[in-house]
Order: sequence, then structure tokens, then C-alpha cells
Amino acid sequence: MRRRLNDGEPGRLTATALLFIGSISCLIVYAVFSTILRPQDRSLDSSVRFEDSLDHGRVTTSEAKDNGGGCCRGVENLELWGPAVKWGTDFKFNSSEECCKACKVMCSGNDGPCLCDSWVFCGNKEACGSKFGECWLKKQKDVLVPDRQEGGQRVMWTSGLIFGQGEGIVGFETEHGVLHVKLHPECAPHSVYYILSLLTLRHCAGCQFHRAENRGSYWDPEGNHVNDAPYGPPYAMIQGMLNPEGNPFTPIPTEHCPTISRGSVAWVGSGPEFFISLANHHEWKQSYTVFGSVLQEDMEIAEKIANLPTRPDIWSSINVTVLEKPVSLTIRRMKTNQEQEETGS
Repeated sequence: MRRRLNDGEPGRLTATALLFIGSISCLIVYAVFSTILRPQDRSLDSSVRFEDSLDHGRVTTSEAKDNGGGCCRGVENLELWGPAVKWGTDFKFNSSEECCKACKVMCSGNDGPCLCDSWVFCGNKEACGSKFGECWLKKQKDVLVPDRQEGGQRVMWTSGLIFGQGEGIVGFETEHGVLHVKLHPECAPHSVYYILSLLTLRHCAGCQFHRAENRGSYWDPEGNHVNDAPYGPPYAMIQGMLNPEGNPFTPIPTEHCPTISRGSVAWVGSGPEFFISLANHHEWKQSYTVFGSVLQEDMEIAEKIANLPTRPDIWSSINVTVLEKPVSLTIRRMKTNQEQEETGS
């Protein structure tokens, strides 16, 4: 006997109810784990930090895009001074990102030196009052040592730096050569301010490379992964420490985390451990704050360090190779093209 069409109605209603309950349960679980796994905002508090104003600084909320020049971040509760090229009283925006982009337009690199290398924005409606939206574009006398007025929670301003072509390059000096690193303040302002703070110290004792893993046969000289090859070990990177002895360090906030490529300079976690990648590590996803990149002509120095004598070790159940003799490094200021032309060197 054929079953009537409505014989299965109760079963279908039960299935629908169960599906609804299951969907609600999944949403609740997702919300809980999203809260647990969401990166927490951490403050930067170190005796070797760039400015005391970064004690409780937060990265601005504008999202960085994973493409060339897409970032526009600043540091809250920080006011940079310097000669104004655009007065904020007559130049206003709705967000710090727009203010940052306005400065970038004046630092395209097509018309010589940057006309704007720093910006200051007032984005807290309650604290700023009539100054809300003011965007001050400025030109620093020395962009590697910007003029700071004041900082701290009572400061209502958000500030950022812009490095033009040939600017913002520091040297990681080793006995095997100097690695010229282009810093990215628009993407990782807290990280860059910390690196700039190291330029002011008389020494960087304790700063070193201590782990070295070459490309092996898994990545080609351009850093591309070889088809069907494993992803390590070796892991195609050199790792070290950027924290001078005797200087306490507090974790740096998570900033822009693009895909790691050959030459990327990034923190391990929140520092002070860092690494320089010798390959394009798409398999690492977007997991590390990148604050700079090694100029490609200097990558042979990184390769040289990666091929120094090593010994095997195990870190958290991971097989690694560490240098038999750590390579000391010092952070040096490098002359810009304009400075070299002016001094004739």
C-alpha cells in the first residue's frame, strides 16, 4: 500500500526543529571561541621603547590591506610636533586612515623628497571637541627622530610616520655584512618606534642571530617553494633577538600580518624574538607581524648567515638548527640618498 504524502509530516517537523537547534548551537559555540581566540590589545612598555607615550598605546582601528602601500596605521595617545605643511584647523577628515592617506599622497616619491612624513589626527569626539577631525600634516627635521610634544592617556591625538623612497632604512650590522632593512611605519607603527628607539642606544649587547636554517632543496633561490617538497626542516629563515641586555621588554601589540615573503622581517609572537625569511612562506598564513623588509641586494648576507655551522636542537618538539656561534648585530642608522649626495659619500 502506498503511503500518503502527509505520513512523514511529523518526521519532517522534527528534522526541521533539530536543524534549527543545531544552527543556534553552532552560532553560540562560534561566538564563544571567537571571543577566546580574538587577539587582545596589549600595551608597549619598555625602557628602550621609542617614546614613553606608547605605554598604553593602541593600534588604530583602520584595517590594513594586504597589498602594496595599503596600510595606514598610527599610534593613539601620541602627539608628534614639527613644521606643519597642512594646518588641521582648515583640513579635516572623519578617520585617522584618511589623514594618513593625505600625507601619503604628498610622499609618493615622484617629485623628490617627501613633502609630508608625519601626520597627527584628532579622532576622539568627546576629548577633541571642536578639534574633532583635525588632520595636521607635518615635515620632520629628522624623520628617524621625530619631534614629540607629549604622550599618554590624556593625549587626544593619534600620530603616524610615513617613510618615502630611500627613507626609513636602518642597518642590521653583523661581522658578515650589513642587512639594510626598510621599515614599515604605516603597517607596524609600534614595532617601528621600538626599532627607532634602538638607534638611540650606545650598544645593543644581546642583540643577535642564534638560529639558522637555509633553504635546503625545498625553496629555489627566488624563495619559491619547490613542487611536492616538504616545508621543512630546514625552514628557510634566520632567527634572533632584538633586546639589549639590561633593558626590560614588554610584548609589542600584534600589528599588520601579511603573507611572509623572502626578505620579510617579522616578530616571533610579540617579540623580542624576530626572524628574517629566506623564502615565500605562504604555508605560514598571516600569522606574524611584519615590520620591515631586507633590501633584496642584501639577501646574500642573510643566506651566508643561514649557512654558517649549526648544531641540532629541539624547541617545543620541533627540530631546529642553532648556530654554533651566535652572530652579534647592532642597529645602525643608514644615510638616505639625499644625505649621501649632500655629504658626497
